[in-house]
Amino acid sequence: MVSSEETSVEPTKSKTAVISLSATKIRWTLIYCVFALSAMGIYAEVIYDLLDREDPWDLVEFLSLSSEANLPTWAASSLLLICAALLWAIARKAKQAKDKAYRHWYALSAIFAYISLDETAQLHENLGHLLHTGDGLFYFDWVIPASAILVILGMVFYRFILSLYIPTRNRFIAAAVLYVGGALFMELPLGLWVSEHGSSNLGYGLLDWIEETLELTGIAVFLYALILELLEPEDLSLKLDLKK
Repeated sequence: MVSSEETSVEPTKSKTAVISLSATKIRWTLIYCVFALSAMGIYAEVIYDLLDREDPWDLVEFLSLSSEANLPTWAASSLLLICAALLWAIARKAKQAKDKAYRHWYALSAIFAYISLDETAQLHENLGHLLHTGDGLFYFDWVIPASAILVILGMVFYRFILSLYIPTRNRFIAAAVLYVGGALFMELPLGLWVSEHGSSNLGYGLLDWIEETLELTGIAVFLYALILELLEPEDLSLKLDLKK
């Protein structure tokens, strides 16, 4: 006689971890990032001046918002590239929904991809004295053709901006005012200062710090607006199944 025993297998227990990505958390994360970069930038400018413009460990060069190819430049370029990717995703979503505005989203994606490249490669810096306007407010005379391009873009995207959901439209406009105010219009007092006092002084560093902080703030506001535009409130969470 053969006896047998029944064996039972307990079902695998699982837990679900939910990482909440609320709009509030996203907003404060971006605020902290901009504040940290801006604070390190102003600290670098002041310390650099106190050290008689010497930077033996290249720490100021790494943190300063007025320098290139450093931490703030990488952060700004990365955020701009993320904006370009989100714009592309929104464009695809709009195209699938038969929304005629998808072309504008694709165009914005291309524009921000270029701006991200320019932030790293500093392409516009090579046009700094294109028109040979001399000293004064237009010392950085690339702002003249840039202003013309900005007017054209405004005409092209005017109706598109007006068609947006009001909160999204307001965030886009706020982001544009901050970014353009820093990247374009702050070049005027900065150019005047450079033509009269040069760039190797604290005054130049502080003016450039204001310019770059405005740019970073504008990028952060725009990125926040894009996240809210692309994702529904219920999508702002990440669920992970953790098996024991």
